[in-house]
Amino acid sequence: MPDSQDLAAVWLTLKLAATVTVLLLLLGTPLAWWLAHTRSRLRSVVSALVSMPLVLPPTVLGFYLLLVMGPNGVVGQATQALGLGLLPFTFPGLVVASTFYSLPFVVQPIQNAIEAIGPRPLEVAATLRSRPLDTFWSVVVPLARPGFLTAAVLGFAHTVGEFGVVLMIGGNIPGQTRVVSVQIFDRVEALEYSQAHWLAGGMVVFAFVVLFLLYALNPDSRRRPA
Repeated sequence: MPDSQDLAAVWLTLKLAATVTVLLLLLGTPLAWWLAHTRSRLRSVVSALVSMPLVLPPTVLGFYLLLVMGPNGVVGQATQALGLGLLPFTFPGLVVASTFYSLPFVVQPIQNAIEAIGPRPLEVAATLRSRPLDTFWSVVVPLARPGFLTAAVLGFAHTVGEFGVVLMIGGNIPGQTRVVSVQIFDRVEALEYSQAHWLAGGMVVFAFVVLFLLYALNPDSRRRPA
């Protein structure tokens, strides 16, 4: 059975995933909107930067984030100057790293959903003198709802399953940075396979339930590509 350390890791993982998902939706939505509508030459550059976590090894991303947020990094020096201390090996550091790592899993579904709407509904709303913010909430959000749902689910699930980035940035501090994936690694390393089974099996069930709900509740995800 899971002990107090396992339960603490589960709670910390859920807390991290929920925090990161909210931040990703707040930051990823305007970024996805810009990518869907801009004609700037920077679009390809920004798209490539957003998508880099899909191909980069997590340890590479974690290494460079560690340097940037460390005592000699730009972000590290700024946080120290503001009296906030350093982000590595803290929960806020995990949030920052996880936000970068899961960004494409939120931006891309929202961007695809916004692009699928097309310009016509927005033009109709403009002819009715709808303000941009009203158009977004009354037209874009309802029509792009499947994209937002997919983004939230994938962002949450991907954050739960992280290992390399969180280990590089957060280390292995019980109750502060030790998430489920790191806890499983610790159990296996200590040859505590029965404890590892509880956590690993829970992750398998979680992954299946998340994907099942995504396909069951999102009609667009069931469509096969032509």
